[in-house]
Amino acid sequence: MADLDTRLDEMIARLREKGYRLTPQRLAVLRILAASQKHPGVEGIYERVREDFPMTSLATIYKTVTLLKEMGQVMELSFGGMGCRYDGRNPHPHPHLICLQCRNIVDADVGDVTGLCKEVSRKTGYRIVSHRLDFFGICRECQEKK
Repeated sequence: MADLDTRLDEMIARLREKGYRLTPQRLAVLRILAASQKHPGVEGIYERVREDFPMTSLATIYKTVTLLKEMGQVMELSFGGMGCRYDGRNPHPHPHLICLQCRNIVDADVGDVTGLCKEVSRKTGYRIVSHRLDFFGICRECQEKK
């Protein structure tokens, strides 16, 4: 996983390559996504951007996140009733831990799952183009509250 400045520079470079404008609001969204370890939802990003740019619309946030997702710079994690959350720090398939109580999402640092993908492909004949591995449970903080 790249550090914040490197990740942010990469996201900015991709937008510039495609000819997109880098408005202050768009840069704020990029910073939030590049820095966040908690995989924020659009509404959370919106609230944080509005702290510095109160006139920002929710549509601006949705458009920016959608654009980044289409460019492969953000990974969308959809959880049905929990809505969608976004990973801009590491927009490539990797395992996540999801707390069923507080709904916090963090990266599961369990190493590379490439071997598992290769094994599944070998055993099934599928050509794996993407994968998603999520672990659901109760985080330490929620366990301590009980």
